[in-house]
Amino acid sequence: MEDGARRRTREPSSSDVGIDVGGPHERAGEQMQSLQIEDPASYARVPLARRLAGKWAEFYANKDFGNIVLLIALYWLQGVPLGLAHGSIPFLLKEKLSFAQVGLFSLAGYPYSLKLFWSPFVDSLYDRRFGRRKSWIVPIQLVTALLFWWMGAHIDGLVREPAENIYEIMYLFLGIVFLSATQDIAVDGWALTLLSKENLSYASTCQTVGINCGYFLSFTVFLALNSVEFSNKYLFSTPREEGFLQLGPYMAFWALIYVLVTLYLIAFKTETESSISDDGGSYGIAETYRTIWRIAKLPHMQQFTLVLLVAKLGFIPNDSTTQLKLIERGLHREDMALAVLIDFPVQIFFGYYAARWSRGASKMRPWRVAYVLRLLCSALAMATVHYFPEGGLTTGYFYVVLLTKVAGSMASTVQFVGMSAFITQIADPVIGGTYMTLLNTLSNFGGTWPVYFVMRAVDHFTSATCLLPAGMGAAFSCATQESRTRCTAEGGACSVHWDGYYIVSTSCILAGLALFVGYIRPTVHRLERLPAHVWRVSKDHGSR
Repeated sequence: MEDGARRRTREPSSSDVGIDVGGPHERAGEQMQSLQIEDPASYARVPLARRLAGKWAEFYANKDFGNIVLLIALYWLQGVPLGLAHGSIPFLLKEKLSFAQVGLFSLAGYPYSLKLFWSPFVDSLYDRRFGRRKSWIVPIQLVTALLFWWMGAHIDGLVREPAENIYEIMYLFLGIVFLSATQDIAVDGWALTLLSKENLSYASTCQTVGINCGYFLSFTVFLALNSVEFSNKYLFSTPREEGFLQLGPYMAFWALIYVLVTLYLIAFKTETESSISDDGGSYGIAETYRTIWRIAKLPHMQQFTLVLLVAKLGFIPNDSTTQLKLIERGLHREDMALAVLIDFPVQIFFGYYAARWSRGASKMRPWRVAYVLRLLCSALAMATVHYFPEGGLTTGYFYVVLLTKVAGSMASTVQFVGMSAFITQIADPVIGGTYMTLLNTLSNFGGTWPVYFVMRAVDHFTSATCLLPAGMGAAFSCATQESRTRCTAEGGACSVHWDGYYIVSTSCILAGLALFVGYIRPTVHRLERLPAHVWRVSKDHGSR
């Protein structure tokens, strides 16, 4: 770890972004610290197919190829429930519930932000013969498979009447996310020892590719196949009342995949002694908690913690409510699914290059640049909601929505990979799972804790009145989805005086910009220059 922190051949420039152009042979001897873009002229005569084949051969020849594929598969399984909990289910619920009620369901995502409390057990309790990480991953995936299988038979009925079953739906997905979060602790810790030191930076790429693939299938692909309009247009020869794929069969299918991957781990994957001992032995549970406390007391860790807790405040309204507002304004689910489909390869591409960009001395440089871009994209996304065509989505405006989404996802992916790479570099392998979980938990919590309050604030600051035809009764407030549905059913028109979405979004963007200029940027710039050893603590002393 410390070797990686000291590896540099030249001082970084003062700018936050650097793009170096040149042929591959010109840069063979230097360690670049910025995004490296190969000059197309350097292989102008090489066919594209041959270049792609060469890249694949280089990747396949990597000594960690099998372990990289395994990590991607394990992170993929984590992305499946996350795509449901943070993507598809809120969309399905918003059709019948208010923002405040959807905000209640968002509490199901909290285990990812609280997993630090049980991560020492995952790091310290295991069967040495079976494997330190497999001792947790195998049973967790089997329990998840059982839960998915049960929900496959019951979830469709619950979602049809979400207002009556919102708590049961929330608790079920709370359990699923809890299991996924626990698996994440074990997989994060395994990544530190499963990959060799020279390939350690690819751990964040495995996480990005795997989770995004699982998320993509559970969000984009599922929503498209679940849509009645999409299915009748592209899949059915005669119109039907339900989409091609329902939530129950989808979850039952993934229950089988969980079982198959788990059986592979049991039968074919053996943890080596070095991965079990983690290059120095395992801390006990009590000692791990004390170590976490010593880590938390480090002055630079306290500064980093504050950064992680407030860094996502400016993006929360865009991440949690913009897509729901677009659906509310008339964007169809299949249109949003198509936008995410096009957006998906962009995330994978920038995830790969962000990992390379984060190898230099200024590992958080891409994160800082993407922060500003993400604020700008949040403002642009708010404009796409405001100017959404009253007569319905047009082809031209779809491209506007798509461009805004792709730009925002690009910035989000660069931030995620940059932060993951930095966390991987400073994590102490002796308590690898817990150390990475500590930092990832703080980062996740920074994006989770405001969601419930933001979605409730959108309803709170919205003012709308339902105007009924003469003689049909008195006007009433229609600020929530339930009251708007009632207004429509009674033949009225919901007149919006002001939309709380714009108030909350604007406030958060301005707060995020002020925090970045006044605290986040200078603090991150200072912390990334610290040597790796100052982030470590020993059993008997402070930092070592």
